[in-house]
Amino acid sequence: MRKATFLEYDKPLLCAVVQDRSPQEMIVTINNSLYDGAEAFCIQLEILKPEYRNEQTLKEIFSACRGLPIYITSYRKYFSEHLTDDDCAELLLLGAKCGATLCDVPGDFYCPEPHELTEDIAAIAKQKKLIERIHALGCEVLMSSHLHGFYDEKEVNRIALAQRERGADVVKIVNFATTEEEFLQNVQICTRLKRVLNCPYLYLASGEYGRFIRQTGGKLGCCMYLGVERYHTGSFVEQPILRSLKVIRDNMVF
Repeated sequence: MRKATFLEYDKPLLCAVVQDRSPQEMIVTINNSLYDGAEAFCIQLEILKPEYRNEQTLKEIFSACRGLPIYITSYRKYFSEHLTDDDCAELLLLGAKCGATLCDVPGDFYCPEPHELTEDIAAIAKQKKLIERIHALGCEVLMSSHLHGFYDEKEVNRIALAQRERGADVVKIVNFATTEEEFLQNVQICTRLKRVLNCPYLYLASGEYGRFIRQTGGKLGCCMYLGVERYHTGSFVEQPILRSLKVIRDNMVF
């Protein structure tokens, strides 16, 4: 059986985002997502209640993914809001030991920054050591920076190269698009990142004009699409519905 990976793919992967509070809810979402065409899963561990964050439960959740690639996050929000970055990192490492494929290391781990990319030398050294530990467990690493504002192509490229230099196998940047001009620049940035990087990347945008990139990013060079199986109270509705992404990916020709 082919080893699960986010680094090799025939088409950009349809990745279902799992954002539930209990393992039972997560497993239901995973099963529904499989019927909607999921080819990978993004399981957000910061949303899972702390009492479920143990080896047995994570293995049960991951087993429901049926051998497909599993991308995990451990951000400092939701039920992890009061944890230290060291605590969040330990949750990533636990997930890696339990069978995750790809761990998301925020670009400002160990030194929070508004644009989520630290330049602190000590923090960068700790990030590199964490990435080495994740790799030693046989796991791939994505580094993420949510910019919380619009950044131009030069700055996006700088962030992308910094993530890659720190050891990321996959680069993830979430820009903003609140005007038509920013929308057009985001399309150009996403398309041209492949000229800058020698690795897979996921480029997204938030804001009024961000949906287009989220729906078509795979055609512009991204390695995956992120979508949800359904919306529920508190959902981030800028994330597309998974089944609509499948239709777009499989039928768009240009």
